[in-house]
Amino acid sequence: MGARLNMFEGQAAAKVWKHIIAAGRALADSSLPLATQELVKIRASQINGCAGCLDMHVKEAAAAGETAVRLSLVAAWREATVFTEAERAALELAEQGTRLADAAGGVTDEAWANAAKHYDEDQLAALVSCIAVINAFNRGNVMIQQPAGDYVVGSLG
Repeated sequence: MGARLNMFEGQAAAKVWKHIIAAGRALADSSLPLATQELVKIRASQINGCAGCLDMHVKEAAAAGETAVRLSLVAAWREATVFTEAERAALELAEQGTRLADAAGGVTDEAWANAAKHYDEDQLAALVSCIAVINAFNRGNVMIQQPAGDYVVGSLG
């Protein structure tokens, strides 16, 4: 099974995706913890049904030291006791930011205020950027039916 389309073959699409990849890489230099970034990417990818991104980010998180228990519980983070309050706030923001069409008001003031209790302005900006970038990847990969399962850790960055 292969993807419907190779996004790096056409000039316009390749240029766009290279910029989106660069945007994602820029987050590595932020003060937002890498573990939080990966958890957010995993949760958004679960919501969006993006197998390719799940394959990548679960493997990257595990390689960075994330535990199997925490990775297994991301989808049920509200009921799980293994996440910090800061991570919970980030996961809530990720869910609301990913499910914009499901909520007439978008991200609630309560979710924003909770995240702001745990992250400074630069970290909040990185968190919003992380959520936006992973959603862009998810949407593209789902549309082209990007297959999953053979991602190799570190191969894209």
